[in-house]
Amino acid sequence: MTDRFDTGVAHPARRYNYWLGGKDNFAADRESGDLLAKSYPAARIAARANRAFLGRAVRHLAADAGIRQFLDIGTGLPTADNTHEVAQRVAPESRIVYVDNDPMVMVHARALLTSTPAGETRYIEDDLRNPEKILASAGILDLTQPVGLILVAVVHFLPSQEEAASIVRTLLDALPGGSHLVMSCATTDFLTPELKANWDESLRTGRSDVHPRTRAEFDEFFAGLEVVEPGVVAVSEWRPDPAAEEHATPVEASIFGAVGRKP
Repeated sequence: MTDRFDTGVAHPARRYNYWLGGKDNFAADRESGDLLAKSYPAARIAARANRAFLGRAVRHLAADAGIRQFLDIGTGLPTADNTHEVAQRVAPESRIVYVDNDPMVMVHARALLTSTPAGETRYIEDDLRNPEKILASAGILDLTQPVGLILVAVVHFLPSQEEAASIVRTLLDALPGGSHLVMSCATTDFLTPELKANWDESLRTGRSDVHPRTRAEFDEFFAGLEVVEPGVVAVSEWRPDPAAEEHATPVEASIFGAVGRKP
């Protein structure tokens, strides 16, 4: 693992951890995070809004949709209210498979494996670009029963919309009816022309690895699914919690979020 663990190169999972106020990050991650925040000042607010969306969406799947098994790809570093904690709070028997390509997540995977006795969690170190391998490794999940597929703030690291749509389709095709897709993806649709130009420049110069999607591109991932209310919205607008301390605007969040059910 050591030869693959390069602390001098920023990684999205550790940068996200930095934005969320975590301590599992290195100088390269903080530098990358600060550079991105210069062109997109609300980056930290967006990270928190995205994390809150994950919690609300998983709670909906467990409490309202009856989902008892989850495949969370692009997990990120453990923090408060991980998928299994939210799901097992509702249904202790829930089973969760986490997937991430950052070796540092593996180092901290013990925090992702603190399952209830009735449920089970597993961690796989792999990449979203290998959907067939991920599905083959998700041994504790019964793929004949509905699954909650979690793709939160991960697909936007794939530059190609065609490749991304194909990967999501491969994953969904392997899951039975009643399964749900929870997805969030960065967008510049809500931004002012100036902020959008800053984002585009960050991508062009290599300071950013986040490839935003338009509304039409995001909708493509949900083709054939029944999108649950309130539909495709900024993550901060997806069934917001009135008691939450922070309510990001769509411009601050600049991330599309939605939940869809496979018929």
